[in-house]
Parts: sequence; structure tokens; C-alpha cells
Amino acid sequence: MESWLKLLLLQSLTYSYIIIIIISFLESLAIIGLFLPGIVFMSMIGTLIGNQSLNFYSAWVTSSVGCLLGDCLSYFLGLKFKHWLYFLKNIKRYESVLLKIQNTVRTHSMATILIGRFIGPTRALIPMVSGMLKLSFKKFIIPDMIGCLLWPPICFFPGIITGIVIDSPNYNGNDDNLKWILLTILLIFSSGIWFLWINRHKNSNQLLTLSLSIKKINYIGYILIFFGSIGFILLQFHPKISFLRHAIIKIISF
Repeated sequence: MESWLKLLLLQSLTYSYIIIIIISFLESLAIIGLFLPGIVFMSMIGTLIGNQSLNFYSAWVTSSVGCLLGDCLSYFLGLKFKHWLYFLKNIKRYESVLLKIQNTVRTHSMATILIGRFIGPTRALIPMVSGMLKLSFKKFIIPDMIGCLLWPPICFFPGIITGIVIDSPNYNGNDDNLKWILLTILLIFSSGIWFLWINRHKNSNQLLTLSLSIKKINYIGYILIFFGSIGFILLQFHPKISFLRHAIIKIISF
């Protein structure tokens, strides 16, 4: 399916951007988004941006539009069909996740909508839950628009790096472990953010918050973010990072 989709994306620019909107829309749509490997599709689009088959800004705008349309439709589905949605089999399967999302949306609506856009199953549920809870559209749309603007380039990034490496004859990815260093740094940094997040929303992981004190969770989060930040700084001295930096600048330049 992935190779077929890649072939279709390369047929024409018009088809490409229509497909990007559809992928982003379905990935953001309530329930349907739970079953789509959206990160795989977005990384594949990033690969085509990396080898300059697609324009970065056009892909970014179309993906953001698809994302926003999917989220808004999910919000109004939750608002209009709240009672009917509770009886769906696929919703019942995520009942515990749904309850946690409801709690966090009630207490921290803006942060939940924004951060939830970058977390697997919550991405396709939070807009719907916001509608089910009758959260005002103004409170929903502002963080959602920010999330829809930030989500595409972040998801494109791994694919962009892959596209640059595959397409360039000047880069030999076999003689170093840059990609593994970068992945490790990203993992450390994102883990730090996750620790601080679960500390703020204690109901999201009761087992961890019971076994560790609030202070310890905070320390772990800040330490991981610190080492992740140091890693990003040290990464700038890697012999191959300048090549990637120049290639990325070329891609995002008008």
C-alpha cells in the first residue's frame, strides 16, 4: 500500500496535495484516525520533501488544512452525536483512555488539545471528546489551530532527513551512526517532557505517580530535558550535521 501511495503521490502535484489533505483529514478524524498509521504516511511525505519531489510549504499548508478539517468535523460529531457515540464498539474499547481525556480536557483544555495532537490514540479522540463535553468552540479552535500548524513539519522531519540521505550522493549513511544519535537525543528529550506532563496530570498514569513522588518525577523530567538539550548542542559538532543543515535550509528556503 505504501509503495502504491508513493507512486500516486508522484503522478502530479495536484494529486499529491489532494492526497496529503485526505491523509491528514482521515488521520485526524474521530475513530477512523485510531486505525491509520498516520506517522508512516506523514514520514513518507517527508521523504518526498527531502528528495525535493514535493514543496515543503505546499505540503505543510495542505496537511494543516486537512488536519483542521478532520478535527473540526470530529468536534461537531461529538457535539451532535454524544449519546450515540458512547455505544460504538470501537469507542468502548478505548473507554479508559476516553475517561482520562475527559478529565484532562475539563481541567486543562488548551494544553490537552495542543499536546494531544502529538500523542497516538488521543489525536483522533480529543476533538470528539471536546465536542461531547460541550467545550466552547473558541476554547477548542485556538489550541487546535496551533497544533495543526505544528504537527505536519514535526511528522515530516524524520522523512525529510531520510529523503536527503537517500537522494544525496555526497552523503554515505553507512560510515557513521548520526541517525541513531539523533533518535536517542529526541527520545531522551521527549521522555523528559512526558515525565513533566504525567506529573501535571497525575491521573494519566497512576502506577508511576504512586511509585515515585511528585518531586522525583519533576527531577527526572528536568534532568532528561537538560541532557537532551546538551545532546542537541553537541550534535552541532558532528562532521555530517553541517551537510544536513544546509540541505534542510535549502528545502525550507523559498
